[in-house]
Amino acid sequence: MAVPALPVQLKAVQHHLRTAQEHEQRDPVVAYYCRLYAMQTGMKLDSKTPECRKFLVRLMDQLESMKKDLLDNESISQEVVGNAHIENYALKMFLYADNEDRAGRFHKNMIKSFYTASLLLDVLCVFGELSEENVQHRKYARWKATYIHNCLKSGETPQSGPVGMEDEDAEEFGASGFSDRSSFRADQFEDPGSGPGPGPGPPPGIGFTPAHSDPSTPNYNHIQVPPGAHAPANTPAELPPPSAGGVQLTPEDLTRAQKFCKYAGSALQYEDVNTAVQNLQKALRLLTSGRE
Repeated sequence: MAVPALPVQLKAVQHHLRTAQEHEQRDPVVAYYCRLYAMQTGMKLDSKTPECRKFLVRLMDQLESMKKDLLDNESISQEVVGNAHIENYALKMFLYADNEDRAGRFHKNMIKSFYTASLLLDVLCVFGELSEENVQHRKYARWKATYIHNCLKSGETPQSGPVGMEDEDAEEFGASGFSDRSSFRADQFEDPGSGPGPGPGPPPGIGFTPAHSDPSTPNYNHIQVPPGAHAPANTPAELPPPSAGGVQLTPEDLTRAQKFCKYAGSALQYEDVNTAVQNLQKALRLLTSGRE
C-alpha cells in the first residue's frame, strides 16, 4: 500500500518509518509498531493541514491492513507480548553495539545499531510511559551514535564507554540527564567516514555474524526476536486473594508480574540465562512482597 511522501511537518518520525521499511520482511511486528508510533506521534505534531492529514490517513490504512495480516500473531493481539518483543529487540541491538564500543571496534554498523535501538525505545512509548532504565538506554544510545559518527567522520578515534559525556552525574550507565542531540540526516549512517577498519557485518536483525569467535562472548548472530509463545493470563476483574506471604496484590501487580515472566521467556529464547533469572526474581519478589 503506497503512502504519500512524508510532509516536512512530520519529519520527526522519518527514521522510525525508515526502520519500519527496513523490517518489512524480516520482522513485520517491528515494522507495525514503528508505524503505529509514527502515526500516534504524527497526530500530535500536525493532523490538520491537508498534506499531513492525507499522509496520516494512508498510514492508518496501512496499519489496518498489517493488523489483518498479522491477526494470528500474539505480538500484535497481546500488548504485553508486543511490548516484550520490541523491548528485547531494541536491547539486543543496544547490547551488540555496546559490546562493540567497549571492545574498541568502531564502525558504521554498530553506529546504526545504537541509533536504531534508540528509535525502537521511542517506539515502546506506544505501550505506555518508558521505564527510567529505558529512558537512560535511549539517551545513551542516541548520544553514542552521534559521538562515534562525528569522531569517525573527522578522523578521530572515539573513546569507549560513557567517557566524555556532558553530565557529571551520568555514571549510572552513562545516560542520566544527558541532553538529546539527535538531529540526524536520513543518510547519516550510510557512510560514517574512514575509521579503524570495516565493521564485522550488518547490525543485529540483518544477519549479523561476529568477526570474533571468543567462546566467552555471547553470540548475537541472526537476532530475530520472535513473538511470545504464550498469551498472558487474563487480568481478573476483582482483587485477587492475598498471596502466600499475606500480601494483597492488585490487578496491576499481576500484570506487571506477567510482564516479567514474559521477558524471562524471551530471554531464554536467546539463552540469556542471567536476564531470565533477573526477571523471574523480580516477578517472585513482586508476588511475595507486593514490591519490585
